[in-house]
Amino acid sequence: MTARPRARDERGAMTVLTTAYVALAVAIAIGLTRVGAATVLQARAQAAADVAALAAADELARGRGNDAARRAAAAVAADNGAHLVRCWCETTFAEVQVALDGPDVLGFPRDPSARARAEVDFTRARPPGP
Repeated sequence: MTARPRARDERGAMTVLTTAYVALAVAIAIGLTRVGAATVLQARAQAAADVAALAAADELARGRGNDAARRAAAAVAADNGAHLVRCWCETTFAEVQVALDGPDVLGFPRDPSARARAEVDFTRARPPGP
């Protein structure tokens, strides 16, 4: 009778697999954290754009002109941690674009930006009161 060949020694194989699974879990966690941070930064940029557009529209509604509207939009954007990229101000609307200074993602800078538009409705304006 011949002896059966011995099975290969597989001791330590689970250690290698466990290490690979842990590395994969860490990579996924890092990726999800980056996506979450980008989402938060984009929401902050959108909030800054919204309030900047409202501030500009408020100046337009008060009849203070386009320059005052741009200054108000820039000031409110700066108060919210952003900088004004563009401001289109006309008599009845203000449209702004703001950007935040974001972190580098894989070595490339990412500056989240957002646009917002606010319109002035003069049909609902109240006459100045005492």
